[in-house]
Amino acid sequence: MNEIMDANTAPKNDLGTFKITGNWANQSKMLQEKFPQLTDEDVKFEPGKENDLITRLEQRLNKKSQEIMNILKKGLQEPSKA
Repeated sequence: MNEIMDANTAPKNDLGTFKITGNWANQSKMLQEKFPQLTDEDVKFEPGKENDLITRLEQRLNKKSQEIMNILKKGLQEPSKA
């Protein structure tokens, strides 16, 4: 029976260590370009409140927190201009 509890007691996500870095104004614009359904309110961010941002994005994009963090970590790196 305890094997089932292991999955349930595992950390839900890595939000405790996830931090937004860089220029959030630029990153949020790129995020809105990639996901046009996002509003300014959806991407509003205050330092130290990454959990709030990820929760809003999870709900709006219908994605899990790990997916949101991956999008923010990888998908929003500053593109090199060709």
